[in-house]
Amino acid sequence: MLPQSAEIRLPGPVDLGLTLAVLQRGGSKDPTIRLAAGVAWRASWTPEGASTARYELKRDSLLVQAWGEGAGWAVEASPALLGLDDQPESFRPRHPLLWEIHRRHPGLRLGRTQSVFEAVVPTVLEQKVPGVEARAAYATMVRALGERAPGDAGLILPPTPRRLLETPYWAFHRYGIEQRKASVIRNAACVAHRLNELARAGAEEARRRLISIPGIGPWSAAEIAAVALGDRDAVSPGDYNLPHVVSWALAGEPRGSDARMLELLEPYRGHRARVIRLLAAAGITAPRFGPRMPLRRFARR
Repeated sequence: MLPQSAEIRLPGPVDLGLTLAVLQRGGSKDPTIRLAAGVAWRASWTPEGASTARYELKRDSLLVQAWGEGAGWAVEASPALLGLDDQPESFRPRHPLLWEIHRRHPGLRLGRTQSVFEAVVPTVLEQKVPGVEARAAYATMVRALGERAPGDAGLILPPTPRRLLETPYWAFHRYGIEQRKASVIRNAACVAHRLNELARAGAEEARRRLISIPGIGPWSAAEIAAVALGDRDAVSPGDYNLPHVVSWALAGEPRGSDARMLELLEPYRGHRARVIRLLAAAGITAPRFGPRMPLRRFARR
């Protein structure tokens, strides 16, 4: 199988790892994506079918190769995926910490997958649980229900809506997924075609339509919009840790609320998602005063 390919001139620095890390939803064990120094592989469903894409940074260009029925679409969509239309140089933070982090990570770009349903599934799994639990559940589910991706990279495609609908809710327990989340995922799978149409809608309209789905609230809608639609101003309300991280980083306050977080982020409106990504890239966390959220076990063998 010969790949389709293109070499794209870069408008500025691009850090593949930082830019695509937000898509690695199963952590390093995520079988849909592989990140290495200067090279990334990603398996996904496109409007034209399955694809595996390989991205390699050259000196001032990006080499994209793709396999499968959706190869052409994946190649054409690569500038959007990697945020080549993003303008990180337009961000000029006044806060010295943000200024320094931004200076150190000029290649962080905010892109968009344009695959709304693929963003819905791992986002639902991340609702109100520790990240390590959600990542393990997603990776396990993909390996069990996904298909082998085109090419020889050894990646696995995310499960299709049809496969998820064919899987009874009780079977999701094998992958560490509780009944409520299994129901939300199956409800979303019923309208997957309508969800993917949101890639052409504005971020505000997309969030409004997303929260009309039972089980998807403002937090999930913002997370999905940031990943699938490239909403560079997305802020996720109700997050367990984010208000504390923002309050600690920008005001030296070890505890914060949604209201305080939004107040501190207001000067960066239009770039608020970038601020959050920069803080994550720097590994900033708030001091811990209480017990961590406990891990739960739903998997059954």
